[in-house]
Amino acid sequence: MDIAASLADIWQAISNFDVNEFIELHGNWFYVITFVWTFLEGETFVLFAGAAAAQDILDIRMLIAISWLGSYCGDQTYFYLGRTFGPGILKRFPKMQKGADKVASLILKYDIAFILTYRFIYGLRNVSSFAMGLSGLDWRKFAFWNFWAAGIWAVTFSMVGFLFGEVLDNVLGHAIETVMLSLLGFVAAIYIGKQIWKKIKKS
Repeated sequence: MDIAASLADIWQAISNFDVNEFIELHGNWFYVITFVWTFLEGETFVLFAGAAAAQDILDIRMLIAISWLGSYCGDQTYFYLGRTFGPGILKRFPKMQKGADKVASLILKYDIAFILTYRFIYGLRNVSSFAMGLSGLDWRKFAFWNFWAAGIWAVTFSMVGFLFGEVLDNVLGHAIETVMLSLLGFVAAIYIGKQIWKKIKKS
């Protein structure tokens, strides 16, 4: 496979992709996509959606609400998986053990503060709610504080994206979409590069 050619094809597809048109075409279904994406993770997605809201393509309040709900439901699900199937999953994926142990020690020390901030900690974000399910943390306590933590996360990334979009719109006007597509291409290139590097390391 010619990696350079593949990246060129992907960049061409991105260049031909109209973000505004995509959002307008899907209408309210875009919020369903937002829910699914934030259920899984979605910081970058919410940033770009926030920038689109700055152009009045999306309702920023609805974006925050759906991102909040998606993030909350996602982490509640991961917590449940950890509580119910955690030991078996760790046996199958032993590489998760190190992250789970780190989260367990942090939750013992910092408790509520960790629940409120773990979404912003790079490297622990994906495993944290699962690991807290494995721990002795009371599920009611996690559910309560996780609700507010999801809100903090949703407001933060939506508004950062919104403010970024406002600045670009004021400075660049109609050129904002070109910048957004360039950033999207940059993120896609990094992601693809990581996947290729993982395959090279495994081979």
